[in-house]
Amino acid sequence: MERDFETKLQFQQQPAVGGAGSKAVQRTNSIAFRAPQEQFTVNDFELGKLLGTGSYSKVVKAKKNDTGNVYALKIMDKKFIAKENKVSYVKMERILLDQLEHPGIIKLCFTFQDTYSLYMALECCEGGELFDQITRKGRLTEDEACFYAAEVVDALEYIHSMGIIHRDIKPENLLLTTDGHIKIADFGSVKPTRHAQITILPNSANEKACTFVGTAAYIPPEVLNSAPAAFANDLWALGCTIYQMLSGSSPFKDASEWLIFQRIIARDVKFPEYFSDEARDLIDKLLDTEPSKRLGAGPDGYAPLKNHPFFKGINWQNLRKLPAPRLALEKKISVDFDIQDTPWNTAHIGDATADQQNIPDANVGFASSSEAQSHMSRLASIDSFDSRWQEFLKPDEAIVMTSKLKKIRRLTNKKVQLILTDSPRLLSVDPSRMTAKTSIVWSNDPNELNVQVASSSSFKICTPRKVSSFEDPKQRAWQWKKAIEGLQQR
Repeated sequence: MERDFETKLQFQQQPAVGGAGSKAVQRTNSIAFRAPQEQFTVNDFELGKLLGTGSYSKVVKAKKNDTGNVYALKIMDKKFIAKENKVSYVKMERILLDQLEHPGIIKLCFTFQDTYSLYMALECCEGGELFDQITRKGRLTEDEACFYAAEVVDALEYIHSMGIIHRDIKPENLLLTTDGHIKIADFGSVKPTRHAQITILPNSANEKACTFVGTAAYIPPEVLNSAPAAFANDLWALGCTIYQMLSGSSPFKDASEWLIFQRIIARDVKFPEYFSDEARDLIDKLLDTEPSKRLGAGPDGYAPLKNHPFFKGINWQNLRKLPAPRLALEKKISVDFDIQDTPWNTAHIGDATADQQNIPDANVGFASSSEAQSHMSRLASIDSFDSRWQEFLKPDEAIVMTSKLKKIRRLTNKKVQLILTDSPRLLSVDPSRMTAKTSIVWSNDPNELNVQVASSSSFKICTPRKVSSFEDPKQRAWQWKKAIEGLQQR
């Protein structure tokens, strides 16, 4: 079983075609990749802030120890990918990023893997997500929205010319470089057409044509009605994104997915008074309920879209050379504890061990996808990425923090995996036998449960019946105290 599991998930390395720097793309049933699979481990990197999360992956800022190069490291859980039948999606993303070449598309630098995870090292876009810019500014000016929309149109035109449908265009998947230019990311939901101009997985274009993917607020009505995927799907999402840039929120925002879908089907769009006539007209034509009538989807291709009055003054030939809008910086938020003070614990990723120091450089910080997201959630999204401990959790329970610790006793020291969940619960697991040990009785009353820190590595968890002493090789004693107290206050 384990052998088959590894075979299905590994990124198979193929010999390159041609000399160094060649595309090494074979348009045959065999697949060759330009981006090499390296013999790296996660310990070859200093892991910084969490950049984003997905259903089966986390993306963190990572600096290569020997070169100092910084990447956005996408870490994917093999066990979850196999369980949820996502193998083809992962392979497709790898294949596409190997072959797509455009300044408006995120670059894949290399890949590697270990027992538990697959890793993609992507170029790091220091400007963060377009979503963050909208959040920080409240809404964008029409000039700013015009610039960003033009760069998305430019990249989409290339993607569609290659016979690829992205299917998840939204502000969170539009990243910004240091100088503020757009790059489309997250190709995990793509759909190649029968006429794709790149090497794809065998039969991938023949997979279920009406597969429901994407994000609720950006899904076009024809997808909700089970129509096959088409280029026009991305143009609808573009219209939603332009609306969100100009207003600060999605045109179909509502209290639940079901209500969102009802608004999409009814095309219930309300334009703010400050929208210009050009902006209203462009969005109106991109949100046409008839896919073939959307700008960019007709027989004349992207010409009618690029010639729309909203884009008046845009120099399409030199778009990437134009100065980009000024980026709004992340605002500092006062919280109980800060993820920036918490280095990534490599004990829960891949084959790394808790005894290995992996402290990120102070300059490897990065803004998360939304300032509104609590730091408790950020910490949870990091430490819960550990499929090994899922069997000890209750349904819908998530890990907030976990570390391999030394449990200090009078005569002996024993290693335990201490797990803090969002239930909340505190439990310990024998990491060598993978068996549950004892649970520390939880209480929201600090008199019934409290943490005493002796040093950066030593702390005690005190209850009326028992005092448990721990030593953390990662020196996260204060993080344990803040995490537990944070859950008590919640």
